[in-house]
Amino acid sequence: MGAKALRGEERFDWDADRLREECGLFGIFNHPSAATITALGLHALQHRGQEAAGIVTFDGHRFNSERRLGLVSEHFSKLSTIERLPGRSAIGHVRYSTTGETILRNVQPLFSELSSGGFAIAHNGNLTNGLTLRRDLVKEGAIFQSTTDTEVILHLVAKSRRARVIERFIEALRQIEGAYSLVALSHKKLIGARDPLGIRPLVLGELDGHYILASETCALDIIGAHFVRDVDNGEIVVISESGIESLHPFPKRPSRPCIFEYIYFARPDSIVHGRSVYDVRKAMGSELARETKVDADVVVPVPDSGVPAALGFAQESGIPFELGIVRNHYIGRTFIQPTQSVRELGVRLKHNANRAAIAGKRIVLIDDSIVRGTTSLKIVRMMREAGAREVHFRISSPPITHPDYYGIDTPERDKLLAATHSVEEMRRYIGCDTLAFLSVDGLYRAMGETGRDAARPQFTDHCFTGDYPTTLTDVSGETKSQLSLLAETG
Repeated sequence: MGAKALRGEERFDWDADRLREECGLFGIFNHPSAATITALGLHALQHRGQEAAGIVTFDGHRFNSERRLGLVSEHFSKLSTIERLPGRSAIGHVRYSTTGETILRNVQPLFSELSSGGFAIAHNGNLTNGLTLRRDLVKEGAIFQSTTDTEVILHLVAKSRRARVIERFIEALRQIEGAYSLVALSHKKLIGARDPLGIRPLVLGELDGHYILASETCALDIIGAHFVRDVDNGEIVVISESGIESLHPFPKRPSRPCIFEYIYFARPDSIVHGRSVYDVRKAMGSELARETKVDADVVVPVPDSGVPAALGFAQESGIPFELGIVRNHYIGRTFIQPTQSVRELGVRLKHNANRAAIAGKRIVLIDDSIVRGTTSLKIVRMMREAGAREVHFRISSPPITHPDYYGIDTPERDKLLAATHSVEEMRRYIGCDTLAFLSVDGLYRAMGETGRDAARPQFTDHCFTGDYPTTLTDVSGETKSQLSLLAETG
């Protein structure tokens, strides 16, 4: 696909050209305000999924479920909704869909009555053998109610003939591949689990003696809980009236957390695996300034995720930092989609140039990534229309050349700009004066590592390197195409 063909794309939605995390998880055991605490935790995790939210509670006798399309604040801030969720234990979930529309039957947590009692589960990540397992289960008579691969796990738990719920859960996990963090709720236990490589995050917290599981530490902060520790890769945490039990049913493997948590997904005020996300993003900007020097008058971040990296770039380079783009936080996605003419204004509805800060200036524009390039093209054009004399585009991560199959919503490889274009071709398409990316080694240095060790990479970084850390059972030929349609991960 050449630059001319790409320039023909006129339909624009700001959110469509951003990488999107699939889900956020929260769970609490034996707290008198379980539903309220869970709703607050999901508020803090809203950045991880903005299309649907759900909470399941257990009140000692029955499970109660509320699942809704839309934002947490649209539904779970209402007293009437919380009153329908009695109980001292709860799990909650916020999600994006991958492809197709978000429908209520895909909203999590999923719940089923098993022979051992009720069981609810919520999932962040993606199973790379989910489609294969689904086909096998259907052949054996399983009836699926959703298109999410999380339901595969639920069926595997139901199918197990083990006596105890936790044994059935472990047997199910032994059959799945890919990336996952899970929270599950039975009538006696709150369960958390991470895949053997720890690709997707999960932390353990505590509030007044009550244990909590969450995708990020920011969810603990909002409710005044304190961080206990990260759930280890390959670990299953079982919380019950007896306390907390840690199980390690898989062979020990080196941890490889997803590096995009630090680049984009996690909130900057979160701590991920002992590292401050904010500090890491600033360090990425500093490394970027050292690697890609430029003469300019101001450093301008693309809000919001580009701000910490831009601060680091400005401090390292000595070029003043300016808010050259102002974001309107009160425009929702639905507002910019109804008509073609309104979609054309998508950039200005959400982001507007601060002309006073950039007119007549040579600017360094800092963003965290380039996916298809359509957003970058519009932002550069906006800067020029606002009077920028030069636009030097700097990206605080390496070029994205490979798609993700672990729970990040990325296009197929031929839709990734960096996979089909050289940096110079990308520069011409985007319309900036210069374009440069952070190197893979620079990214690792920002993480506090000396560089990427090809024999022992410390993170899951396949989007930049093509080094997929797990088997991709479903990802081949026709199956790959079907996976993109069916695996609407939660």
